[in-house]
Amino acid sequence: MTGLDRNSVRRTAVLAGAALIVGLLPLASAGTAAAADPDPVPVDRFEGEVPFASQPAEGLFTWGGDADDPPELTLAERSDAPEGAKVLAGDYDISGYGGFTHDYAADQPGHDWSAHKGIRFWWDGQDNGKKTAFEIKDGGANGEASELWTTSFTDDFSGWKQIEIPFGDFTYRTDYQPVGGIDQVLGLTQMWGYAVTLPVGAPGRFAMDDVELYGKADQSLRASVTTDAAVYPVKEGGTASVKVSVATTGSAPIDEPVTVAYESAGGTAESGKDYTPVKGEITFPAGTESGASRTVRVPTLRDRTGEAAETVPLKLTVTGAKAPAETPQVVIDAHGLPYLDAKLPVKKRVADLLSRMSLAEKAGQMTQAERGAIGAGGDIAAYDLGSLLSGGGSTPTPNTPAAWAKMIDGYQLRAQATRFQIPLIYGVDAVHGHNNLAGATVMPHNIGIGATRDPALAERTGAVTAAEVRATGVPWDFAPCLCVTRDERWGRSYESFGEDPALVESMETVVQGLQGDRSGRDLKDDDRVLATAKHFVGDGGTAYGSSTTGSYTVDQGVTKVSRQELEAVHLAPFQEAVDRGVGTVMPSYSSLDLGDGQGPVKMHARADMINGVLKDRMGFDGFVISDWNAIDQLPGDYAAHVRTSVNAGVDMMMVPYGYKEFSATLIDEAKAGRVTDRRIDDAVARILAQKFRLGLFEKPYADTGGASAIGSTAHRAVARQAAAESQVLLKNAGSVLPLKKSQKVYVAGSNADDIGNQTGGWTITWQGSSGNITPGTTILQGMRKAGGDVTYSKDASASTAGYDVGVVVVGETPYAEGVGDVGNGNDLELTAADKAAVDTVCAAMKCAVLIVSGRPQLIGDRLGDVDALVASWLPGTEGDGVADVLYGRRAFTGQLPVTWPKSESQLPINVGDTSYDPQFPYGWGLTTLTNVPGGGTASLRALALVAAAAERAGAGTVARTAVTKARLLVQQKIGTAVTAASAKPFADADHLLLTGHYADAVAKLTQAYRAG
Repeated sequence: MTGLDRNSVRRTAVLAGAALIVGLLPLASAGTAAAADPDPVPVDRFEGEVPFASQPAEGLFTWGGDADDPPELTLAERSDAPEGAKVLAGDYDISGYGGFTHDYAADQPGHDWSAHKGIRFWWDGQDNGKKTAFEIKDGGANGEASELWTTSFTDDFSGWKQIEIPFGDFTYRTDYQPVGGIDQVLGLTQMWGYAVTLPVGAPGRFAMDDVELYGKADQSLRASVTTDAAVYPVKEGGTASVKVSVATTGSAPIDEPVTVAYESAGGTAESGKDYTPVKGEITFPAGTESGASRTVRVPTLRDRTGEAAETVPLKLTVTGAKAPAETPQVVIDAHGLPYLDAKLPVKKRVADLLSRMSLAEKAGQMTQAERGAIGAGGDIAAYDLGSLLSGGGSTPTPNTPAAWAKMIDGYQLRAQATRFQIPLIYGVDAVHGHNNLAGATVMPHNIGIGATRDPALAERTGAVTAAEVRATGVPWDFAPCLCVTRDERWGRSYESFGEDPALVESMETVVQGLQGDRSGRDLKDDDRVLATAKHFVGDGGTAYGSSTTGSYTVDQGVTKVSRQELEAVHLAPFQEAVDRGVGTVMPSYSSLDLGDGQGPVKMHARADMINGVLKDRMGFDGFVISDWNAIDQLPGDYAAHVRTSVNAGVDMMMVPYGYKEFSATLIDEAKAGRVTDRRIDDAVARILAQKFRLGLFEKPYADTGGASAIGSTAHRAVARQAAAESQVLLKNAGSVLPLKKSQKVYVAGSNADDIGNQTGGWTITWQGSSGNITPGTTILQGMRKAGGDVTYSKDASASTAGYDVGVVVVGETPYAEGVGDVGNGNDLELTAADKAAVDTVCAAMKCAVLIVSGRPQLIGDRLGDVDALVASWLPGTEGDGVADVLYGRRAFTGQLPVTWPKSESQLPINVGDTSYDPQFPYGWGLTTLTNVPGGGTASLRALALVAAAAERAGAGTVARTAVTKARLLVQQKIGTAVTAASAKPFADADHLLLTGHYADAVAKLTQAYRAG
């Protein structure tokens, strides 16, 4: 899935800022404070006491959508300043979004504003009729990771005016939250400052002065009545207990009595038949401690007939405090219906439930929303939503396993308020471990897993990922990516296992690691998740320059292939996934052009591929989930987007912030007959079947029994092995590697000690980031833990005298998807700093260069100066694994999963190409094993006989061993003198090995040997 629209969501949200935020503030002149009011508390006087600075220090700073959008600020002396001698003044000309912020220092506690009524400031009106948004920042870690509460005022006056904003006028921002929300309660006890979003569209100027807190807090503002849940499921005949609590900001006792009148009223349950009505009043006397609670009990009655769930709203009328945001609902569980019987076959359960559902309920099951879009979750029941997801970086606060489980359980509880209590299926992009979760075990990206050539290890990495994901309450993973990367300029190259479909197929053991048995019988277990084969089909074959998405150059572009190439290269891995029982499939953003006269057609519209090939020919019986807002890229109006994609075979739509519009449009299209009942029933049946297989109807809530293993030593040991086996030794002149612990080692380079660069994109956030973003071991730390005598100088500025060997760790910084496309601000060259580090160290001593990257980097012009070269890929959190091969604890055994080019002009270059002259061929990988065979052509002849005999006998292990020995023998002869004549048969041999043509593989290696 993509994060393209996540960025645009933020941009659009803030861009809309002033125009969309509801509520025009009354403008009021400052009056005389009542005697009982506390003195005003200055927030910002603009006399210079608050500097222009940014996090983590306290200060004023500007921001904007591009370089021109941040306003120009100054502390200007004004004779008419309402307070003091200076005001904050500025000019702006904003096309996107822009404004300024005052954040308190992040290394100090937040401020307590709870004793006051509101915030006020002076504004120099220009009478321009434009709205200006004003936000305050509540809770969270700091001013840039807090909840935003917002309102606005209109500049329809001239000269200075004091604007007073009671805290009760602020509303929670539902369009954008930097951390996705914390508790959605304006607590006022941990405040981090304020922000002003200025109007867009025309140049302007402003002046502001004397921001301060004013007035005495009303009890109704600082005291609130809450219930311990919004939904109370109860079995028929049981009694629901609703805990009603009173709480105050700052936890002070209440000053005045608070009364809560309650009454069971409305809902779908029948009073006297389904439940005993209740009515009464609770009083919390003055002086009651914050957090005190009372319990209201609602008895339900048995009628001994099978029926759907029924609701009993408990209406609460509060005096003296803020009432709950929602009316709590008691829900009498559905019971006695066949679909609830876990002993029945899934097919019968699906048929029974489907027969009872309305069109609106079916449309809800076909709808997936982003967690950040649904606020407290009331829309889950209101729209009968079938699924939620966390996009990249969409996490609870704090980002812990317990918080994930609590969050998802809260959403599942909401689903219990629907008629048939159909549980949600929650999905995440756990593409190399539970990568959204801080502290999870982060595996090498797929390109590194492909380099291991170890299907059993690939399965184990999937099993670790599944266990950690399911332990946080998530039953569905949008992985693995089965793309076959054919052009490493693509920003998603590292999501692929490699350029050869045979290699991709061999690594699909990861599906069993995630799901367990091919039958799906293990899906209900607490360490398995539903897997997703993506992106169907051909996303790895998009042509450079064909993308029409923003500034992307490759991603989401057009794959133009013959049907034969489509089948052999891009479709083959999906047939393997279907055969392995993969539960869901995600279509690609890209378009497919088969040269049949249709031209490029978006995959989400290709009924011939989704219905025809995937479902009918391949026999896929799971469900198809769209990519993030992908249907918006289809031609026509929104109704056309919906009917085209659904009729093409997409069963569930990922419409993160547009779930209401999608559901309503689908219903309209169905009523109009443009989407048939049969098609909708097929989609919903597929979705429900997977929910039954996952055991969600019986166990909708998180089973956190495995949470203690998240990031455990055992799990990290698997990641460590994967990191070690993924290291590809490309050159090793003079046996520089492995290092000896007795050697003095000089370490340099940008990626030696950076866990963020080492883990790459899709780590904690969608794009990933440099720095210490999650627990793990950097390569430098791993070398030190291995016992090496190591000195580190990132830029190689420290003296290089007196060292035995240098290790320079260079490469890329994180990116994801089309943001990382070459040509979109990226290339395949090392940075100037990295080149300088390589030059400095390798000129001074023997050196090994490690390239930490998602794709090959061009280093041919320095190859002669480098003694050893390692493709480290993106090894994940376990730098110990890299150190293991550097110091010889494990041998280098990795092989190139993609061709390593000499220049960018060679791209695309792949195994099987007619013209093939790379720096290093596909399948290349030296070893530090001591038993590299010798014997030249005589040994190759013997190995050919062994391979042929083993192939005839079906002895795959023996045959593969023979081919591997032949490969190592050939590499030993060729060294770094790779030529086109030796590279092509060498690469072809690895493809033949993977497809089981062992004798032919040795024959090709013999050809490469002779050419070398």
